[in-house]
Amino acid sequence: MRESQIETGTLPNLANAKTNPMPTSLPITAVNHLTVTTRRLAASRKFYCDVLGFQEVPRPNFNFRGAWLFNFGLMIHIIESGTAGDPHAEIQTREPHLALHSDDLESCERLLQEHCIAYRKNEVPDLGIKQLFFQDPDGYHIEVGKYPPLPKPQ
Repeated sequence: MRESQIETGTLPNLANAKTNPMPTSLPITAVNHLTVTTRRLAASRKFYCDVLGFQEVPRPNFNFRGAWLFNFGLMIHIIESGTAGDPHAEIQTREPHLALHSDDLESCERLLQEHCIAYRKNEVPDLGIKQLFFQDPDGYHIEVGKYPPLPKPQ
């Protein structure tokens, strides 16, 4: 299967934004997937399945290597790419990251140790949030935390 044609639109003249009201937001109903690129397809597949609990699901026969994974209501598309990153020496809490919820951070910490994955603990005392930050094989940051309930949409 080929990659689909890419169509581009034109951007409106934002100088007129004060006189013209902004259009309504897009009619989005859900998040469909998150994509990560990798130089290490087998290692990434193993990490997301064995460490994070995702399961591989069928993927179209694209002309590039990759994997589709699913769990927790979230699909992750892994795409093999020579431009993917490398793990950083230091785990950061303010890098772009995927955040996952767990009610059992003690078990998460123990399992990260069993998988020999370096991690960093963090706490947000004002909200009572505890977090574990770590990286996938290509250096994308992952956060697992115990969070308060999400806000309800209005």
